[in-house]
Amino acid sequence: MRRWFALAAQLVALVATSYAKSSTGDSVLVVLEKNLPKENFSTFFSGLEEKGYELTFRDPKEKTPVIIEDDVPQFAHVILFAPTAKSYAPDITPQSLITLLSNNVDVIFALSPMQTPLSSLAAEFSLILPPPHTPLISHFPARDSPHTIVPVDVPSVHPVVSSNTSPVLFSGTPHAFGHNPLLVPILKAPSESFAAEADSDSSAESVVDAAEKGGEGLWAGSQLGLVTGFQTLNGARALWVGGVELFSDEFAQKEAAPGVASGNARFSQDVATWTFQETNVLRIDSATHYHAGVSNATKVPETYTVNDQVTYTAHISKWDPVKGEWAPHAGLKDLQLDFTMLDPHIRTALPPIPGSPGTYSVTFRAPDRHGVFKFVLDYKRRGWSFLNSAITVPVVPPRHDGYPRFLSAAWPYYAGAISTSAAFVLFTTLWLAGDVTEKRNLKGKKAE
Repeated sequence: MRRWFALAAQLVALVATSYAKSSTGDSVLVVLEKNLPKENFSTFFSGLEEKGYELTFRDPKEKTPVIIEDDVPQFAHVILFAPTAKSYAPDITPQSLITLLSNNVDVIFALSPMQTPLSSLAAEFSLILPPPHTPLISHFPARDSPHTIVPVDVPSVHPVVSSNTSPVLFSGTPHAFGHNPLLVPILKAPSESFAAEADSDSSAESVVDAAEKGGEGLWAGSQLGLVTGFQTLNGARALWVGGVELFSDEFAQKEAAPGVASGNARFSQDVATWTFQETNVLRIDSATHYHAGVSNATKVPETYTVNDQVTYTAHISKWDPVKGEWAPHAGLKDLQLDFTMLDPHIRTALPPIPGSPGTYSVTFRAPDRHGVFKFVLDYKRRGWSFLNSAITVPVVPPRHDGYPRFLSAAWPYYAGAISTSAAFVLFTTLWLAGDVTEKRNLKGKKAE
């Protein structure tokens, strides 16, 4: 009974996301190996088609339809389900795949324990793969299925995956993470799992052997990733999956535990939804600045004076995949603004304005230092689109007529100058007047 309830919950979640739209387009090229029949992934592919995606299938060695022509991508998204392919058509190269991401085309990569060109490309994304032919193995919990089919718990709180997703079944190769802040770990290996040769995993010595072969330390535990996202600075997204079986109908219809249906169907749609830029997509509609207190701030000031009160306002939207349009978004609580000249002189929170969805504003005092400053809005969170805006504005000292005529703190100096001037005038008057009187007295005496 619990199994049927779980299946019903997954169907409701899939129906709720029907007719969703991507923010970048609906055309999808699926590069599928001949030994992977399309019917084996009908649940995954039909879920995409129900959302409105147009799927086009081709073999890795076929030359048409081309994936990119004259450096112009021909599809909005690409799915590479060719985990064991050793060679590809001329239009599918590591350089062309990187060009796709540079042109905001999203790509799903499926790996395998075999050494393929995709294994080398994964290193460019800071993913470190174990030695060839060392799949993920786990002997816990006890089960009848092969030890290379591992049930994995899905994170309960994650920006990419729906909450309360059932454990998923995984079969394939894991990977370790490099030091790259653009990586988005989505699904990690269980703590009791390890990577080793499938036919010699009966003892702990296989773990040590795998570590010695790889030279990357111990290939075991939750430090390994199974499904990892990657988001470029321009917003394109890539998804690396250690095994294509994660998307298969077989795993979607199996039980992850006795009486518990696997969450593969729901999980695969969640990660595809994120990769195709349906969810967690943000953009800055506009950003402006003006003097604080100005009621009609239609004209942006060309300069600011030191110690001016400045107001910065940004309008942010989020993509609504159901309506297929951008909607104001006021859910960012950790947005901040930098007013910088080489180094940030002011760093302050940029809170949302109540009653004005999508509007974020803050007022601050310009530094008491002149120079060329920037309003910098740089928002980077894993699983969300990056927001970046930079506006340059000069901060100048006051004009010659911008200073106050009199300073209250300078009254002692004013009094000293006035008293000195008055004393000088008085002394000069007395000196000159006294000299004339003395000369008149001398003339009177000579006349007598």
